[in-house]
Amino acid sequence: MPVRNRDGDPVDPFPWVVTAALAFMLLFSIGPIYLQEYGLSLVPSIVVLSIGFLGVVVAGYWRLVHTVRPDLRAEISPELRIQRLFYAILAGILLLLAVSIPIATQQG
Repeated sequence: MPVRNRDGDPVDPFPWVVTAALAFMLLFSIGPIYLQEYGLSLVPSIVVLSIGFLGVVVAGYWRLVHTVRPDLRAEISPELRIQRLFYAILAGILLLLAVSIPIATQQG
């Protein structure tokens, strides 16, 4: 049974599966360590990461399966590509700052 979008067209679910798998790997491999450094114990940190993982899975399904239009194939304008690249760099910088706070504030 193929996966279908909201219009009933068959779509490839592989990008969504890869996104969900990478989110699971990253969140649950390093997430508990960092959340414990921020002061959460293990069980609440796993709950927070599970909610985050569920959000990534739902958002990924919505973006990569439900609303995708496989018949629409067009080149993305350079302005939009640069804007997306800027936002990705900004998100990466914020993520690096967030994960480096426990290291920077460590006593000793």
